[in-house]
Amino acid sequence: MDQGTTVRTREDEDATAAVRHARFGRLPEPVRPEDMVEERPATAPDPARHAYDPDEWLVRYCL
Repeated sequence: MDQGTTVRTREDEDATAAVRHARFGRLPEPVRPEDMVEERPATAPDPARHAYDPDEWLVRYCL
């Protein structure tokens, strides 16, 4: 045998296969499409946008 060669026994191969199967033996859990999307507003909400009161002009100009 060469000095760089190691002899692998059947038990070593079985142990290596068991470790590999424990780590990579099944697929990861599926990810739902809803969990892949992050929704954020494009701009910050403007508080003055919804501050208009349609009845305010009646109070200002009609009373």
